[in-house]
Amino acid sequence: IIGCFLPWLWLKRNASIWLLLPAGISLALFVWLLTLHPAASGRVYAAYGGVYVCTALIWLRVVDGVKLTLYDWTGALIALCGMLIIVAGWGRA
Repeated sequence: IIGCFLPWLWLKRNASIWLLLPAGISLALFVWLLTLHPAASGRVYAAYGGVYVCTALIWLRVVDGVKLTLYDWTGALIALCGMLIIVAGWGRA
């Protein structure tokens, strides 16, 4: 989330251009971590999508102060179900 939020701050809120440095580092770290998992990186990234959705909703609530709606909760549940299906199928693929 930080890798995307910091460039947004720079573009939309006129924050320091130096925010792009930790953003780039965090994104590079994320990509590197994907390569460490023994499963195909596409599967790992797809499973991470469910985690990302939940993290984004926590960010929405805690940082942005927005109350979550039924649509937010439903979307997160669907994303987590998809993640569960992907993870459960790793050993069978």
